[in-house]
Amino acid sequence: MKKPKLSFWQIWNLSFGFLGVQIGYSLQNSNTSTIFESLGADLSHLSYFWLAAPVAGLVIQPIVGLFSDGTWTRLGRRVPFILGGAVVSALALALMPNAPLLLAFAPLAMGAFILLFMDLSFNVTMQPFRALVADMLDDSQKTKGYVVQTFLINLGAVVGAVLPLILTRCGISDEVVPGQVAQHIAWSYYIGGAILLATVLVTAFRTKEYPPEEFARYNGETVEEVLEKPSFMELMRNVPRVMWQLGVVQFFSWAALFLMWTYLKPAITGVVVDHATGELLSAGQTQTWVGVLNGTYPVPACIASLFIAGIAARWGNKLVYALCLLCGGAGFAGLCFLSDQYALMLPMIGIGIAWAGILAMPYAILSRAVEARRMGVYMGIFNFTITVPQIVVGLTGGLIVQYLFGARPMAMIALAGVFMLLAAVSVVFVKEK
Repeated sequence: MKKPKLSFWQIWNLSFGFLGVQIGYSLQNSNTSTIFESLGADLSHLSYFWLAAPVAGLVIQPIVGLFSDGTWTRLGRRVPFILGGAVVSALALALMPNAPLLLAFAPLAMGAFILLFMDLSFNVTMQPFRALVADMLDDSQKTKGYVVQTFLINLGAVVGAVLPLILTRCGISDEVVPGQVAQHIAWSYYIGGAILLATVLVTAFRTKEYPPEEFARYNGETVEEVLEKPSFMELMRNVPRVMWQLGVVQFFSWAALFLMWTYLKPAITGVVVDHATGELLSAGQTQTWVGVLNGTYPVPACIASLFIAGIAARWGNKLVYALCLLCGGAGFAGLCFLSDQYALMLPMIGIGIAWAGILAMPYAILSRAVEARRMGVYMGIFNFTITVPQIVVGLTGGLIVQYLFGARPMAMIALAGVFMLLAAVSVVFVKEK
């Protein structure tokens, strides 16, 4: 028996909370390096602080997936985890700008602790959204569901990235004071946390998950099978082969993204020039412009996501996936050769198209190869393919930039381009079910 077809707005509500989560995540991506630099972190140590996100995802997402698979409450399977994670995420966003006040003698340590706290809660909130789309939608609507989710993720990324710029236009200072978090970034975190909580509440109260009996009927299983709780090792032994194949693509693509998030700001500092005067931007202006660039690539990603489902239906998921990644490789190459502040926005178009493919296509491919009753845990295990490359780059990035590239962060952006091209080539070896 097939699941009922959901309307566009029902599909929209499934992922609406991801909009707020991504606003918070985008604020973190755009401003973490700057916050830790202001608290005294050295360039060669930045990648170590960025390890908090992938380590949290590596540990938390499979656990949340496993428990949410076996959770049947009045609120549903996934919603309780989404709600709980959202509350903690909003609190962490409020605490981060106040790290110097919370532990004045060791603000860097407090900042690192709050960052880990924030990443743990982000992962608790995000993981169930992937499984929720697969739970609620028929196979014929899953690509559409993940494309809508991708659109909302990128819309949130735009809002989070440009929020500090909007606040500076509203008169809030962007002055960089050593040992303190700039006011425009602090207020961005407060506002982002409030939006995160509000959007998650919409998903929680506008989505009615299927009870066990109904879920079993739609997926051709018995209630006993749905409620069965296998061991984690048994689940690992039965991982679908396509997950490992997609994992190679994921390794290269997420390593490239991690390099960009970590090194974009130091790479363009002292390089990017004002379009009108030709003068180098100041440190505060450069950080604001990094936010603009991080808010640029989700825009073409939003636009690309409107067409991905239709193109994939005609030409196949793999071709669309590979072409998206090739666009990303071209975008990273452009970042290495341009210096005008507005010209730097052009490569972000290619990176945005790659981002749209990365967020939608692997999940559309994987969701058709996984048992419905195990969707949560396998989506969590699949998160290994996102976190492991970030951990590898985080552990080695400081050594690479310091000793291999002579402390030239722009070389790390070039390396990201190479990784994205390798990801595109790796799609060829994915055997789609």
